[in-house]
Amino acid sequence: MNKKSVRDLDLRGKRVLMRVDFNVPMEGGKVTDDKRIRASLPTIQYVLEQGSPLILMSHLGRPKGGPDPEFSLKAAAETLAGLLGKPVKVAPDCIGAEVESMARALKPGEILMLENVRFHREEEKNDPAFAKKLAALGEIYVNDAFGSAHRAHASTEGVAHHLPAVSGFLMEQELEYLGRATLNPQHPYVAILGGAKISDKIAVIENLLSKCDRLIVGGGMANTFLAAKGYDMADSLVETEAVETAASLLAKHAAKLLLPVDAVIGDKFEADAQSRVVDVDKVPKGWRVLDIGPKSLEAFKQALSGARLIVWNGPMGVFEFPRFAEGTFALARALAESGATTVIGGGDSASAVKKAGVAKKMTHVSTGGGASLEFLEGKTLPGVAALADK
Repeated sequence: MNKKSVRDLDLRGKRVLMRVDFNVPMEGGKVTDDKRIRASLPTIQYVLEQGSPLILMSHLGRPKGGPDPEFSLKAAAETLAGLLGKPVKVAPDCIGAEVESMARALKPGEILMLENVRFHREEEKNDPAFAKKLAALGEIYVNDAFGSAHRAHASTEGVAHHLPAVSGFLMEQELEYLGRATLNPQHPYVAILGGAKISDKIAVIENLLSKCDRLIVGGGMANTFLAAKGYDMADSLVETEAVETAASLLAKHAAKLLLPVDAVIGDKFEADAQSRVVDVDKVPKGWRVLDIGPKSLEAFKQALSGARLIVWNGPMGVFEFPRFAEGTFALARALAESGATTVIGGGDSASAVKKAGVAKKMTHVSTGGGASLEFLEGKTLPGVAALADK
């Protein structure tokens, strides 16, 4: 993607307003997973090294459009201070006279964390006056929050119209690797899609089919394709309203689409369900498909051999239940050993490669579930479009 990055501007002494994704899980007022905060460190450290005062803004959760201590970013600021080994000041709000004077008083290399931007309803409405107030805090805008780039909100899109706007390193990396999957892919290129529903991913399926050499389909969405082939899927999750769509995709792209041939089935949707392996055309009444079977796994691995680029979005089964996790984890291990460029779309796939212990062996694990999905659909993300072109 041809967007300017933080490297392309002279930041020295300028107040940098940076949008980060600190929408992190919390429990008892403490951050329980600091992965997103860590992901922003390279850009934060770079800005501080340039001798710039840094103002950070983010959303957290879904507050009801007013201040709520449960959704305060204080804990995230404390976690960041611990990671950086230096203090992080916390503003009482994200706009207003007091916040403006705090921002102006910042010395080079100091950090101010603004309070949750979603404490103001105007944030999600992308209100121009609110965006202008946020922009007044800085002199340069850096967006490093890829996970929120698919939303046209004041802090992700509106602010970019008032200040020189560039990407941070995390955003730059996301655009580079997801760009490889959609704009100029290396071949052989294999895409893998899983997860529960086809309806969420029809546009992704169609876009990827126009780019890739093979498309492997697993997870609940494979059941809908198998139903379209006329198989009785018994109690498995099937999207009846999407069967026709699946049938037309199969008719058009039969040679490219690879579906499971066997499955691990359960007699109920529970971790302690009875399980066995059957071919996909022999699912007994009262049972449901909860993972891909060993023959499918072998076929999928074979399709991956020799691939130069593999993009994966969505698990192969209900990997939260250990009995139905092997298909997802074994596929993750196969990707780790493939020698290909491996790009993992965020959300469940990111969590699956982490649980399989191979996240570090992937070329790129996206930090944005919804954003990466929209990118793979070929959509323009508002938060990206608003940044300056090179």
